Amino acid sequence: MAMRPASPEPAHIAIFAKAPVAGTAKTRLIPALGAAGAARLHRQLVRHAVATAHTARLGPVSLWCAPDIAHRFFRALAVTTGVPLHVQHGEHLGERMHHALSTLTATAPTLLIGTDCPMLDATMLQDCANALRHGDDAVFLPAEDGGYALVGLRQPQPDVFRDIDWGSGAVMAQTRDRLREGGLHWSEPATVWDVDRPQDLARLRRSALLAAR
Repeated sequence: MAMRPASPEPAHIAIFAKAPVAGTAKTRLIPALGAAGAARLHRQLVRHAVATAHTARLGPVSLWCAPDIAHRFFRALAVTTGVPLHVQHGEHLGERMHHALSTLTATAPTLLIGTDCPMLDATMLQDCANALRHGDDAVFLPAEDGGYALVGLRQPQPDVFRDIDWGSGAVMAQTRDRLREGGLHWSEPATVWDVDRPQDLARLRRSALLAAR
C-alpha cells in the first residue's frame, strides 16, 4: 500500500496590530483620509491580514495587539475569527518582535507580519514557511520603502533586531548586516509594497485588494 506523504511542518503566523484609534492609527494617512478615515482603513487592513493568514493554512494564527487587547475591535475580531489575542511587550519594535518570535518559535517556525501590506497573500506566506522548512534560519519580505513586511525565524535570533533605526528607510539594509554578522542563512522570496503614505492610496485603490473586506 502506498504511503501518504508526510504533512508539512506547521508554522505559526503572528500578526502585529495597533488598536484602530482615530488620531493614533495610520497617522501618516491622516492628511489624506482624516483621523477617522485612517482608523477605518486600519481596521480593514487588520481584518485582511487575519483572513490572509487563515487562508494560508500553515498553522496557528495569533494577533499581537498594542497597546493592549482591550479595544473592542480586537475583542470582536477574536470572536468572529477565533484568533487568540496577545499583548506586544517591549520598549521598541525590535524588542516587541523578538518577544513574540521567541515565544512562538519554541514550538514551531514562525512568520511575523504587520498589517500594512495588503499585497501579501497566502502563497507568499506559504513560500516563506517553506524557506524555513527547507533549512533557512530566517526569511524576509523586504518592502519598497526600505523596511520589511514579514520576518520569519526557525528559532529566536535577538541580534537580528539589534541597533536598527526603526521607522527609517535603512531597516532592511541594517537587518542584512545583523544577519551577516550572525552567520545566518536567509532568503528574500519577494519585494512588496505597503500602505503607509498618502501616495500609496492610489495604488491600493487600483489593486482593489480590500474590496471584499
